[in-house]
Amino acid sequence: MAARRVLITGIGGQDGSLLAELLLGEGYEVFGVVRRAPSSYENLAAIRERIELIQADLLDQLSLVKALEECRPHEVYNLASVSFVPASWEQPVLTAEFAAVGATALLESIRHVDESIRFYQASSSEIFGREPLESPQTEKTPLSPLTPYGVAKAYAHFITRSYRTRYGLHASCGILYNHESSRRPLDFVPRKVAAAAAEISLGKRAEVWLGDLDARRDWGYARDYVRAMWLMLGQDEPDDYVIASGESHTVEELVTHAFERVGLDWREYVHIDESLRRGKAELHDLVGNPAKARERLGWRPTVGFKELVELLVDAELARLEKRSAVR
Repeated sequence: MAARRVLITGIGGQDGSLLAELLLGEGYEVFGVVRRAPSSYENLAAIRERIELIQADLLDQLSLVKALEECRPHEVYNLASVSFVPASWEQPVLTAEFAAVGATALLESIRHVDESIRFYQASSSEIFGREPLESPQTEKTPLSPLTPYGVAKAYAHFITRSYRTRYGLHASCGILYNHESSRRPLDFVPRKVAAAAAEISLGKRAEVWLGDLDARRDWGYARDYVRAMWLMLGQDEPDDYVIASGESHTVEELVTHAFERVGLDWREYVHIDESLRRGKAELHDLVGNPAKARERLGWRPTVGFKELVELLVDAELARLEKRSAVR
């Protein structure tokens, strides 16, 4: 039997690269959409010889049609988008183009090439906005996005459901809450804190500046979350699922665990910079209810919060050790 084929947009990012590794392990042929020369994707270094990259643009529907016709995938995962929420205020038009228009172009391309293709859309907890009407949030919680990123993701969420209803596409949305790994950029607080703890413990820096230690997030492990994406497209019927840990933790808890991992008291090294505090539009206390994913997908997180933080710190220590060895 021929291997199933998959096309992943955003394959060079955290989620895309982790999903590619998962699907290779499941026997898939993996293709990825990239916008620039494929040699520059560090996250794909370990699997580069096992995947095929296709240059295409989410804002160019013809290039998407060509990509689909070239690899003829059974599944498509749309993970390409601006991922750092604050940056969406600086580039609101670009954010809307890629997250909203890009998703529509990809759905329309699938409809024209092969309606049997199963489609996954990366939704986000940001679609629930700053003040969700209930907590924890479920798949039925009304959407109330505020950031340009959240608004664009809400559009993509709705248009995916529209194509599912109008054309009968097997199209599912994963409403993912914050999920981390060592492949996150340093702009993201968990990676920033883990890197700081590792560097300070090795004498490579003296301090780290953060914003609001009371800010809360529902954090999980990215490898667990990409597994949920795959499980969604394996269902007989398409649907939408909240993927979350179901727990809320503060940045201070994150900092505490990270510095404990390297045997340090964070209070001696962490300082507060008021300019790093998020604006009111980005302050939220979102926590998801993953009950539906547990019941229908059989999905559960395998890594808890403290273990996640320890994994991040250990990865930074290993990175620094490798860098020192190379030098």
